[in-house]
Amino acid sequence: MSWLPLIASGMTITVKVALLSAALALFLSGVAGLGSISRFAAVRVLFRTYIQVFRAVSLLILLFWLYFALPFAGIELSKLMSAVLAIGLNIGAYGAEVVRSAVEAVPKGQLEASTALNLSSWQRLRLVVLPQALARMLPPMGNLMIELLKSTSLIYFITLTDLTYQAMVLRNNYYSWTPAIFALLLAIYFILSACITVTVRLLERKFTEWR
Repeated sequence: MSWLPLIASGMTITVKVALLSAALALFLSGVAGLGSISRFAAVRVLFRTYIQVFRAVSLLILLFWLYFALPFAGIELSKLMSAVLAIGLNIGAYGAEVVRSAVEAVPKGQLEASTALNLSSWQRLRLVVLPQALARMLPPMGNLMIELLKSTSLIYFITLTDLTYQAMVLRNNYYSWTPAIFALLLAIYFILSACITVTVRLLERKFTEWR
């Protein structure tokens, strides 16, 4: 079919945005999640403010603000950068709460035992807290990554040529093929989501072997 190359091109952009956004979101999740329970009040306030603000704002409005509003302040971001920042900042705020709750769910007895063994704060975090917290945070984090993937469809509104954008172009050019085009779109998103699900389950199996 003559329109398949366009779909392939759109899928490349979608996957690229999803991977870059996921990297940013996971980084922010870890930093903000741990920062929000820091013993330093200023650090806690900083990261809790980030979490509250970016969980509250609409992802679409944030995307518009980064791409259309920032140039009025002399800051011009590319479409790709705007998309990655908007999705990463938004999903990262939700992920931070996943990290925080997983860390706080580690039994206090584990911390007391590691303190009795004279482990430093960094050693307690790396050797005791994070391995147990990681096993707890994987399922909800996997759900967030699927949500992140689906959120990439919004970048159509800043005319980044992702799957949704290319599907709409094809719909206008091949109107009679509309059901087939959008059925293919659904199938592609399903397959990409399934890849995330399988990856997360493999990671769950790996990190729960010790339990």
